[in-house]
Amino acid sequence: MNQDTSSFVDRLTRHAQAVEQCLEGLLAPDAQTGEIARPPRLMAAMRHGALGGGKRLRPFLTAAAAQLFGVEGEAPLRAGVAIELVHCYSLVHDDLPAMDDDDLRRGKPTVHKAFDEATAILAGDALLTLAIEVLAAPDTHPDPAIRAELMLGLARAAGLGGMVGGQMLDLAAEGRYGEETALSQDDIRTLQAMKTGALLTFAAEAGAIAAGADARDRARLVSYGKALGAAFQIADDILDREADAQAMGKAVGKDAAAGKGTLVDVLGIEGARRECARLVGEAEAALAPYGARAQTLCDAAHFTVARRN
Repeated sequence: MNQDTSSFVDRLTRHAQAVEQCLEGLLAPDAQTGEIARPPRLMAAMRHGALGGGKRLRPFLTAAAAQLFGVEGEAPLRAGVAIELVHCYSLVHDDLPAMDDDDLRRGKPTVHKAFDEATAILAGDALLTLAIEVLAAPDTHPDPAIRAELMLGLARAAGLGGMVGGQMLDLAAEGRYGEETALSQDDIRTLQAMKTGALLTFAAEAGAIAAGADARDRARLVSYGKALGAAFQIADDILDREADAQAMGKAVGKDAAAGKGTLVDVLGIEGARRECARLVGEAEAALAPYGARAQTLCDAAHFTVARRN
């Protein structure tokens, strides 16, 4: 690990600690204002699925994007935490037997293994709705218009035209609903842009929204996020072929075994690496107008393709 990479990882780790602290508060056992009670088993499952793991890259992108426009503090932190809650809910549900049927996540049993399937479904539901509550709360931003923009953007990124829709396409590509068919490169890119890329893209745009950036600046962050999201998924597919389960903290090789089409299949390992590098260049180009102010976001793009887990 070179000095620049080490410095970035240190920043990522420090921010992850702030995210963890915020999540701890949101997932406290005592009922909050407006709640009747918090069932202990549900809270334990939610905490199992959301706490103590992951790089927290999405909330980091939100904070770094807001910082690009001179804004720090609660607004970008809470917006990023809301996005992370949605990401965690998606992992809880993706791991279910009806979906990817995984037993291990972040080096520990998946929620349905640690508890049961019904509890895992409810834990995912509760993490998702908590994310909306976080964005709707005045603590996130005093301007209701900005809170509404954040909620709208997150709903679109996470829903039928984004992450959930991408998961539907992924299941169909496995042959769940008929004969398995080979995906074209365009099909794969669309699926991955929805399933993985949409939430990563919004993580970057959310920082601009929280900072009150104008439409042109938001569009630049969207372009950056789309390129980074595509690179992230290709890097993940490469790791699925090359890394071991201990390093990844989850099962590997399952995508190939399930017959899921990836750009690694289409381009080959070396071709996929070249595509990652091209996408990182595209992400950096989107931020070129900001010069050195965008270095942290550029570092995040490089880290995304260089990570080993």
